[in-house]
Order: sequence, then C-alpha cells, then structure tokens
Amino acid sequence: MAEKKAVKKSTKVQFLATGRRKKAIARVFLIPNGNGEIIINKRTIDEYFPLDTLKLVARQPLALIGAENKFDVKVNVIGGGLAGQAGAICHGLARALVKADEAFKPELKKAGFLTRDARAKERKKYGLKKARKAPQFSKR
Repeated sequence: MAEKKAVKKSTKVQFLATGRRKKAIARVFLIPNGNGEIIINKRTIDEYFPLDTLKLVARQPLALIGAENKFDVKVNVIGGGLAGQAGAICHGLARALVKADEAFKPELKKAGFLTRDARAKERKKYGLKKARKAPQFSKR
C-alpha cells in the first residue's frame, strides 16, 4: 500500500491587498520581518520608477508609520501610467499594513492613504475636441 508522506512546506506569512488609482491596479504582498526591499513587477523600486517623487509616493505609508525596514514588499501593478501606478501602490500598501496590524489604521486614515482617489479621466463629448475643449469660435 502507498503511504502518505508528510511534506513540510515553508509558509511565509504575507498580507495581500489591492490598491487602485485612475486606470492602475496594484496587488501588494506585504511580508513581515523583512529588510525594506520593495520589488515592483520583478524589478527594484529604483529600476522601476525613474523619478524620486514617484518612489516617495509609493513609500509614503511605510514612512508614515516608521516601518521602512520592517517589511518586504512585492507588487504586481498593471495599467495606467507611472504616476497612477505609484498612487495605486501607495493605496495597496496602506491597506496591507492595516491587515498586518490594525493599530496602523487611524494614522493611515488620517493621512488619507486608505481612501481611494476617485479622480479619473473625464470622457470626451461629441462636438468638442476633448472632454471640455471646444473648437475655436468664429463669428463670421
């Protein structure tokens, strides 16, 4: 008879959260007891974001609670541009931190990181060149 062998799998505790901004969607995996490494789409944050402001936006929730070197972060982000993706990562990271420790929630909520930014591109209307830009008016 075939005997079942007990297979030990190394299970790491991680917290998953989704962040959104404009058309960008970020799936954030927060791994406790890390050294502050942030991987976005299999690249480091320095390789992925060319501008320091975008890196700053993505790291804001960690900086607010003073946990830059306590968690490792892995992110899969799709859609939108780099600015929208940085905002989506910020939103997802804040949500993941709340899942990790509920004590972070009041501070993150007060800073506005848990609120989904609903601003998005307005649709184009007929008769106009863009959403609100009208063609040049000529009296004659």
